[in-house]
Amino acid sequence: MFIDVDSRDVTIHSAHDAMRVNGLKGKAQTRRKSLNDSLEGDIRDFLINESELHTYDDLTKVNPVTPTTVLKCLQARYSAKVFYTHAGCTLVALNPFQPIPHLYSLDVMREYHSASQPQDFKPHIFIVAEEAYRNVQGQVEPTNQSLVVSGESGAGKTWTSRCLMKYYATVAASSQKCQHTVEKIERRVLDSNPLMEAFGNACTLRNNNSSRFGKYIQLQLNSSQLLVGASVQTYLLEKTRVAFQAPNERNFHIFYQMMKGAKEKQRLDWMLPLDQAFAWLPHADKNLEEDCLQETVVAMVNLGIDEEKRAQIFKILAGLLQLGNVDFSPASEESQSCDLEENSKGFLQKTAVLLQVPVEELQTYLVVRTLRAGKQNVLKPCSQTECTIRRDCLAKVIYAQLFEWLVTFINNSMCADRSMWCNFIGLLDVYGFECFLLNNLEQLCINYANEKLQQHFVAHYLKAQQEEYVSEGLQWSFIRYQDNQACLDLIEGSPTSIFSLLNEECRLNRTSDAKQFRVRLEKELSGNANISWDKFSKEPHFTVAHYAGKVSYRIEGMMEKNKDPVPPELIHVLQKSQNALLHGLFDESDSGGSRGHNKVVTVVSKFKNSLESLMKILYSTTPHYTRCIKPNPDCRPLTFQKEEVITQLEACGIVETINISAAGFPIRIPYGSFLQRYGLITNTLLNRDDGPEMSDPSVLRSAVEDVLNVVLKRHAPSSTLSPDDNNNMVHCGRTKVFLTYALLEVMEDHRVRVRSQKAFCIQCAWRRYQCHRRNIRTQAATRIQAGVRSWLLRKEVRKLHKAAAVIQHKWRRWRARMDALAESELDNAEDLVEEEAYVRPKLDTLLKERGSVQLSSIPEPVVVRGWPIGLAVASAPTITVSMTASGFQRVMSMMACLKIPFRQGDYKVKTNQFDQGVASIRAQPRGSIKMHLQRSPLLYANMHPVHKTEGVTGFNQILLEGT
Repeated sequence: MFIDVDSRDVTIHSAHDAMRVNGLKGKAQTRRKSLNDSLEGDIRDFLINESELHTYDDLTKVNPVTPTTVLKCLQARYSAKVFYTHAGCTLVALNPFQPIPHLYSLDVMREYHSASQPQDFKPHIFIVAEEAYRNVQGQVEPTNQSLVVSGESGAGKTWTSRCLMKYYATVAASSQKCQHTVEKIERRVLDSNPLMEAFGNACTLRNNNSSRFGKYIQLQLNSSQLLVGASVQTYLLEKTRVAFQAPNERNFHIFYQMMKGAKEKQRLDWMLPLDQAFAWLPHADKNLEEDCLQETVVAMVNLGIDEEKRAQIFKILAGLLQLGNVDFSPASEESQSCDLEENSKGFLQKTAVLLQVPVEELQTYLVVRTLRAGKQNVLKPCSQTECTIRRDCLAKVIYAQLFEWLVTFINNSMCADRSMWCNFIGLLDVYGFECFLLNNLEQLCINYANEKLQQHFVAHYLKAQQEEYVSEGLQWSFIRYQDNQACLDLIEGSPTSIFSLLNEECRLNRTSDAKQFRVRLEKELSGNANISWDKFSKEPHFTVAHYAGKVSYRIEGMMEKNKDPVPPELIHVLQKSQNALLHGLFDESDSGGSRGHNKVVTVVSKFKNSLESLMKILYSTTPHYTRCIKPNPDCRPLTFQKEEVITQLEACGIVETINISAAGFPIRIPYGSFLQRYGLITNTLLNRDDGPEMSDPSVLRSAVEDVLNVVLKRHAPSSTLSPDDNNNMVHCGRTKVFLTYALLEVMEDHRVRVRSQKAFCIQCAWRRYQCHRRNIRTQAATRIQAGVRSWLLRKEVRKLHKAAAVIQHKWRRWRARMDALAESELDNAEDLVEEEAYVRPKLDTLLKERGSVQLSSIPEPVVVRGWPIGLAVASAPTITVSMTASGFQRVMSMMACLKIPFRQGDYKVKTNQFDQGVASIRAQPRGSIKMHLQRSPLLYANMHPVHKTEGVTGFNQILLEGT
């Protein structure tokens, strides 16, 4: 316990009390010294194995976490050419200052995208991109995502943003659905980068490709997480750079691309001879990778900017270069306007031709301004300085409007309708923290934007998480961090701040005085510890203590830049331009003639409003921070300077972030959302129609603990969620459950397993139901088919019965006729009787008529009548004829039927077959012959025989086929 003792109320009356106080102080100092010694010992022990420091891919594994240990690990990884390192919830990216193509190839992108657990891979910017992409798909709750890339100028933010855009374009294009639309959007999203960098980036002292504007790119995704569109929002283009470049800095890239990449015909059209120098184009001899006109033109073509529009754009830019060479000479008298210098008249003429505006009016309104006196306009000559300011204002407003037109055109070419997309992933690429020898309003706004982003990071990761831990009942000891709220209050606070005083000064109808403004700042803001002044400096200035360091801002010219005056006379001149694009840029523009001073919208006001809208978007999304670190100030490849890096680590709060991430729970899910996603593990479903008991936090917490216990027991059987077990992977608060990333992965795996099991059960039940229904349908179809076949068969049988009756009637008539013919034939047949050696008894007439003869039992010779077989078998089935003969006799009879003459021994067979009609066979076989006829084959007989010269017909043909 610490007691604050007021010396006015309490007096130590004895030396004993004084000695006691001194003893307490000594013990505290001794304890602090021992702690410091212990920490130093831990640091030495950790840094002993320097060969293993590069293996720490997550700085939360570093023990102890101090600026020294973090710096050493980053240095070791940088030396091993490992440029990405996890720092808890943040990714640290060190700029190698040299191209490394294999690190960002398409194969690497697909590898991270297809991985089941990308976190198991080496740290990479693609892990952050994939995590945001999967969060949009709804791992816990589908929500919009934002990727904030921050860092100093030259730390690699622009390159990182390029990689992120390429990754998402590749991921979306990997699907086969809507392939044409995806490829079209992918191409336009990627082509917007070189175009916007050409018009918005420039070479500065700290970076060859420094973004001189801020941009927030929304990648629009549909319900299937396919890229269907994109939009770009820009913030605070540094248009002052068109007319003013700091020493050793360059203008925007597009001007150098035109000078170095234009062809001969284009140079004639743009009036840009090779030997001409331009005042607004310093260091034109310096060659950069970004000085590629062809790439910019290809991007324009892919975005849909036609040839006519491209020609108009380049003529406007060429006109601005010519305008920069226009200088003014002072007037001979105060009442007279300034004249152009002799060599400037040709440049002004070229400017008018390229901009397609009247040269006389352009010259007039550059040196004369219009004043409103009552209802009349009065022309007043301008001084040489004012003429230069008006010239610069004209160039800046033209370039700013052209840049806005490009952004609008890009958005129209790739932005999807709101009904086509449901979520987005935002990429924020803003200018880094800047500190130059001369800093003005642009640097103040840029550093203010970085302060806002740092404050968002502090509020989201450092402050909000710790406060939420305490409110949810976690045992938490606060980790101290650097809060930049005091600096933000100094810049944008209410009622008095730098911005408010600057706006108030600009709205006053008086000439700006830098010294007077400095005095007012010192008077109004002297109570804020983040602002200071150098009393020995001759130029008026003020110094602000930012989170990344102190920056001194020059007051001279700050008010004029904040006013951003646009002479209405020059706007009217531009509205008369014959250049269709330039005319359209200012067709509906406010000329400013009717604006009062109290309605002036200053630069800082517009920038503050746009930045506040951006922060609302960031607070409504799930942010993912990437901290880009600049290893050395000179941009030398693979050079690591400890002082430069440690300053950036301390400024952006990396050490505090690591401590909080290592000790805290990055995943926080309300009980209701947790049960909706993971309740199926224990068959606990949370519906909206549930009673009020399901809204009770205690009931929800009990259900959540049941789910967690099931998962923990399967993952680690010895781990439980009981109060006695201090589980460092999960904690149940009052309304939320806090998880680590490791346990979240386990939860997801278990959920997938349970879903697979339930899906298998559903599939089995569905297949069983389908099989049952299929069997029922088969049985029903079988019954229907049997009934139909039965009906068809009965119908066919009735038809056959009717036909059989007709056939039987005809057959009986034919049989009677055949019987008569047979009797007649038998009566006239000639029988050959062989004389027997003995006399046989006479056959009974009845036996002869019946045709059944037992030859061996008759002693006297008998004549065997050979009935025509056709007639014999015709008496079926009531007449039975049986013949008994030996095999030889049977052969003889068969040969007789075939008309083969044969005579041997005592037997003679003679047939009386006719050439046509029914034939008969007569023979006198010896032995016993028995003939039986059970069925008649006359159904196969030829009922209407015709004369045939060859072959056999009728029943003989049947016999032949049978043999």
